[in-house]
Amino acid sequence: MKKNTPTDSFFAQVYEVVRLVPWGRVTTYGAIAQYLGAKRSARMVGWAMNQAYLYPDVPAHRVLNRKGLLTGRHHFATPTLMQELLEQEGIQVIDNQVQNFETLFWNPSQELAL
Repeated sequence: MKKNTPTDSFFAQVYEVVRLVPWGRVTTYGAIAQYLGAKRSARMVGWAMNQAYLYPDVPAHRVLNRKGLLTGRHHFATPTLMQELLEQEGIQVIDNQVQNFETLFWNPSQELAL
């Protein structure tokens, strides 16, 4: 039996936050890292998203880079699937970038504040 490592625990926390991103909204690797108290761990959030395909209930397509770019698109079943999923939610994507990113941005530090 595999023992949980700190990385496994962090990934699980990332997935919990991503599951809370509302339909039709997007967030960033950095915003998730900051919410989890690991401000400098945006790349680690990205690594978690690379493994999110193992958890179909994690809407990984809603997690972008800080400029609204679909940098994780290559980790989906097809290179266009991330964009297709976002467009199904009414989000416009042009040249692999979410349009109106600032308006659609969901900040867990603000939205989930106690």
